[in-house]
Amino acid sequence: MTTPIMPDINTDVIVEDRTTPATNDGGDHERFAHYVKSKEILPSAVEGTPIEALCGKKWVPTRDPTRYPVCPECKEIYETLFKG
Repeated sequence: MTTPIMPDINTDVIVEDRTTPATNDGGDHERFAHYVKSKEILPSAVEGTPIEALCGKKWVPTRDPTRYPVCPECKEIYETLFKG
């Protein structure tokens, strides 16, 4: 399967730190790994700045995303962006 190339839309899955208060009180966002722009991951990790998921969730990531299910909203947005 070939993924369409879309400039500046590269994403990755990352999970929020549940001990850091969210800047977006979206309820169920706390239980999921989220898709984010790949280019934002390193600066967030190094500087500790909040990152924004495709679904709008904002937080400072520090946890392993493989331990959580993917956010259904992020997944739906991601699939819409890369629909071939």
